[in-house]
Amino acid sequence: MLSAARLISRRLPSASAVAAGQTRSMGSAQSFHINTPDNTPETYFDFTEENYKRVNKILSKYPANYKQSGIIPLLDLAQRQHGGWLPVAAMDKVAQIVEAAPSRVYEVASFYTMFNRTKVGKYFIQLCGTTPCMICGSEDIKKTIENHLGIKNGQTTKDGLFTLLEVECLGACANAPMVQLNDDYYECLTQKTTIELLEACKAGNPPAMGKWGSLPMNGQVSCEGPLGKTSLWEAPEPPKVDVERFKGGEVDPASVKAHMSY
Repeated sequence: MLSAARLISRRLPSASAVAAGQTRSMGSAQSFHINTPDNTPETYFDFTEENYKRVNKILSKYPANYKQSGIIPLLDLAQRQHGGWLPVAAMDKVAQIVEAAPSRVYEVASFYTMFNRTKVGKYFIQLCGTTPCMICGSEDIKKTIENHLGIKNGQTTKDGLFTLLEVECLGACANAPMVQLNDDYYECLTQKTTIELLEACKAGNPPAMGKWGSLPMNGQVSCEGPLGKTSLWEAPEPPKVDVERFKGGEVDPASVKAHMSY
């Protein structure tokens, strides 16, 4: 029996016919599969022995009749094993493991922008272009990356090292402008620090994350201002709660807020 991807590909134009339309823009991608030499339903994919241990660990979190709940973490595992992108054969393998129709896996992979269904570079640069970052200079950062790497938005360098994609808000507005480089956030960028970041990646030594899981490139710590930490030196004392408040099993509606420590 033909897989769903193979049947769909029969009704779609070839990759060469739509090459100009394959570029992802602002975090969106084509919702359908296009066969390429390294990405067809017949392309071999299977998890490594080590990753099958992770597969079993993931599936152990769900009841046996709810294996489909593991689709997202399994797709993420497959993408990491395959160099940062998901061939259709990997999606078919996940469908086989969770005992779901391949189309169920395709619709998940095509919905979430965390999944890349076309090949990306070793360093996948997602540049935030939403309002706070734009106001703080994301367009200058974008031009700096394009000029330094010789690529445009949605393209990959010839050596396969970098892919650039402008995306919507990544939730680091306080430290704009910023990029997500693979899993890591590099924030408070300038044209100078952007080039330094790119050169460090070329050397195979991207800067390590800070203690709070991101790295502002201007030397600050997390979202602290220029004066450093100015408050919250100690953990705040939690509100006092009456442990006997529900002893009788009844609650006076007028005192609900007090019972909930509002």
